[in-house]
Amino acid sequence: MPLTSPGELPSRTAHVLETIKAAILNGRFEPGSPLVENELAGEFKVSKTPVREALKTLESTGLVVIRPYAGATVRRLSGKDAIAIYDMRLLLEPEAVRRGIRAGADFSAAKQSLDRAALAADASERSTANRDFHGGLYAECGNPLLVRTLDGLRDQTALVSASSWSRIASWEQEAQEHAEILERAVDGDPDGAAALVHRHIQGFIDRQIRRD
Repeated sequence: MPLTSPGELPSRTAHVLETIKAAILNGRFEPGSPLVENELAGEFKVSKTPVREALKTLESTGLVVIRPYAGATVRRLSGKDAIAIYDMRLLLEPEAVRRGIRAGADFSAAKQSLDRAALAADASERSTANRDFHGGLYAECGNPLLVRTLDGLRDQTALVSASSWSRIASWEQEAQEHAEILERAVDGDPDGAAALVHRHIQGFIDRQIRRD
């Protein structure tokens, strides 16, 4: 299925960037897949320049690897890479959620994402909804830099989660953990919610990454 065309969007590069990023995050472009400039430019009906710029930006976010003479590929994370990413989430995400609750954040977006995950038709939709759930928990922490950092880490975890869930199906367990976190957040329990977020992330590490 071809990628959507840029139409009348003000920035073709931005559109190319967001569409390629979405294809990586929803699993259409799997880790290790080549991202060929000529082919992508043909899909978008644009020159190679916006494609090249989009790929450079995705490289800076950690989703794409560009090697001289070899071109661009979707990043394939090693076990050490995955642990480092999740370790950063352990350090930052519980505190961001704690701060959001203390600030009186609105968690309706997180609730909607939880409902979408439950009704998802496939793993791709469920994965997207789960990422949105986490984003909805920390979005109002009051620190834009912290939000951007966690957004980047959250996107990189998509490179881990798809293969992990194919080995060990843990959707139901994680959905229950999400519901418990959201309940604490809505009840205004910052420390309780932060502790559950930490346990949730650590549980994924132990179950899916350090299982050997």
